[in-house]
Amino acid sequence: MGMKKNFVLDTNVMLHDFSCLSNFQENDIYIPITALVELDRFKKGSEQINYNAREFVRELDALTSDDFHLKGAPLGKDKGTLYIKTGTKYHAKVAASFPERIPDHLILSCAMTVSEERPQMKTILVTKDINMRMKARALGITVEDYSTDKVRDVNVFEKEQETYTGIDGALIDNIHTNSEGVPIDDFNAKYPRITLLANDCCVLESERNSVLVRYNPFTGTVKKIEKGVPNYGIRARNTEQKFALEILNDPDIKLVGITGKAGTGKTLLALASALKQAGRYKQILLARPIVAMANKDIGFLPGNEKEKVAPYMQPLFDNLNVIKAQFAPNSQEVRSVDEMLKSNRLVIEALAFIRGRSLAETFCIVDEAQNLTPHEIKTIITRTGEGTKMVFTGDIQQIDSPYLDMHSNGLAYTVDRMKGQKLFAHVNLVKGERSELAELAADLL
Repeated sequence: MGMKKNFVLDTNVMLHDFSCLSNFQENDIYIPITALVELDRFKKGSEQINYNAREFVRELDALTSDDFHLKGAPLGKDKGTLYIKTGTKYHAKVAASFPERIPDHLILSCAMTVSEERPQMKTILVTKDINMRMKARALGITVEDYSTDKVRDVNVFEKEQETYTGIDGALIDNIHTNSEGVPIDDFNAKYPRITLLANDCCVLESERNSVLVRYNPFTGTVKKIEKGVPNYGIRARNTEQKFALEILNDPDIKLVGITGKAGTGKTLLALASALKQAGRYKQILLARPIVAMANKDIGFLPGNEKEKVAPYMQPLFDNLNVIKAQFAPNSQEVRSVDEMLKSNRLVIEALAFIRGRSLAETFCIVDEAQNLTPHEIKTIITRTGEGTKMVFTGDIQQIDSPYLDMHSNGLAYTVDRMKGQKLFAHVNLVKGERSELAELAADLL
């Protein structure tokens, strides 16, 4: 069997990445006609999935010609050939296990037919649907997830920030007393075993003292992180939260990823930092994607557009109420927040409502970002204008989308691709601070 392969694509691959046809190297690609029929259902609408469906069909149209049905379409230099598989009979082996001819089963039948028609080449079904992969394996069909944008190493989302021991106490004293910190070149020369990327935060310890530091790429120094500075009434309760506030409060860092399990304070810290810096930005925008529950679209809910999404936004209002509760009801801080809400300087809404907008001089927080695809996050980031800071928060172990996992969601992908960049920083929060019970449940249940 040669190295060249046949890949049969499930519909969800095209909806996940409309440019997927360019990612299969020299191999041939087969699109079941059933998948094109399914794409038709997604072409209308304003969501990212609708945009992807339209863009994929446009790319398909640009590649094909009148004789496409006879010889397929070449995908380019060092690429394979694209085919659309039409008129495939329902394979007997599939029919024996799945008599109902739904789209998933027709795609399985297509993969099995291609495999039998081209036995000299390995045929692989590519799908992001886990259950579809189980069905394929049960039938003996070789199947894979679409892995082009998958993150291989997710350990960074599970561990605490680094603590480096055996540091010279005099160096730590110097960092404590020198507000400018120590030059990164001097630090690297003395400790070549420690690799600090741009905006990395860590703990340095000697036998007699310690210090929390960040490598600031804008000053080229390893600088002390100040402790205990309140952010609109919210104080950091642990080391990772101090690191988070450090990067959230630096206007030079334009893109931030805050990850961690439930109750670690991801959204609360981001919102508190935004309110502290409200004078620097024209607007604070707090948004989250809507993932419909129980297989029902929000269209089933009563009310107008805003009323339909209100229940999904309640967790964001809960965080705002926690911050307001730090002050007296008639305090200046509470009045300021209420005024910002009335004047739309503080906006809490569904992520779908901000797509297509250009965000200038905005502190934008996208909550539950683990439910976004890599392309969706890219689309949001590329909308940022001058003076805007983007913060993505989420828990990659709590994904509601059926076609995303810890390795393929947009939040993990962004952190993986952006690490080391001057304008980006990431902190993983480990310790739950909501309550002792919530922490116990997050760890054991």
